[in-house]
Amino acid sequence: MATPQKAAAIVELTEMFRSSGAAVLTEYRGLKVSQITELRTSMREHATYAVVKNTLTKRAAAEAGITGLDEHLVGPTAIAFVTGDPVAAAKGLRDFAKANPALVIKAGVLDGKPLSPEEITKLADLESREVLLAMLAGAMKGNLSKAVGLFAAPLSATARVVDQLRAKVEEQGGPLPASEDAPAEADAEATPAEADAEAPTDVAEGGDES
Repeated sequence: MATPQKAAAIVELTEMFRSSGAAVLTEYRGLKVSQITELRTSMREHATYAVVKNTLTKRAAAEAGITGLDEHLVGPTAIAFVTGDPVAAAKGLRDFAKANPALVIKAGVLDGKPLSPEEITKLADLESREVLLAMLAGAMKGNLSKAVGLFAAPLSATARVVDQLRAKVEEQGGPLPASEDAPAEADAEATPAEADAEAPTDVAEGGDES
């Protein structure tokens, strides 16, 4: 890739990091182009799923002030840049990984704070903000101002907010909706040759620079 093209890719990736409330780093080794297209389409409402080049992504993350991703930027990499509901985006990735174990969720960032795969799983298990707001409004007997105050918290506080919501609902004796099952362990190893042969082109090609 020529230097001007590298510079343009870094600028584009930097802007994607800055304009996203969250980002989830994945390895797509072993997925077919059709599967990646299916995932991208299913997440379109909440996130942009882009295959990226590791070295350029490291530079872009540094430019955007994002930390905690560099050590995970190895192998064929694609990132879900979340501009919508982070809970819905996490659910989409979790559910796709259940059906397609070759997709590996490696790390993420939420409101500037690093997330582990386990924390992303917890995020995926939450109800949507709309459901939680309705639950809280009912549990607090219409005291919507307090509900709005809780939901004004940064996205990185989502898990803590939900803990407060659950505690409040339990205090009021209201029912809690059942959460979805945790993601299953990947039961098949990825095949490097498949990714090398079928990796799609996006912001920048996946893998390290040559």
